[in-house]
Amino acid sequence: MNIEEFRDYCLSKKAVTEGFPFDETTLVFKVMGKMFALTDVEGEFKLNLKCDPEKAISLREKYPDHLLPGYHMNKKHWNTIIVDGSIPDKLLYEWIDESYDLIVASLPKVKQRELRTD
Repeated sequence: MNIEEFRDYCLSKKAVTEGFPFDETTLVFKVMGKMFALTDVEGEFKLNLKCDPEKAISLREKYPDHLLPGYHMNKKHWNTIIVDGSIPDKLLYEWIDESYDLIVASLPKVKQRELRTD
């Protein structure tokens, strides 16, 4: 996966917007105004994705050199993933899906219904 594929995949999801709310290099993806993925458009390709806390710990143990507690994020709920080809793209896409789904599940019921009916 490269940054363009990551961007295209995130934007293909329902009700996703992108922007640079923090600075000119941190690209953030939100669903209905809530962040689910981000990356820096400069330097080493890394993703920050939301993750179930128990799963986050097990993934960090399984991929200690490529999965770290979320940089500048709540380390219990976010992982930073170093994308260098060591982790299969299929897993990266699954983790993006899980991050998106966790955020959708945390939305108010009325917003969840909007997503289902759009």
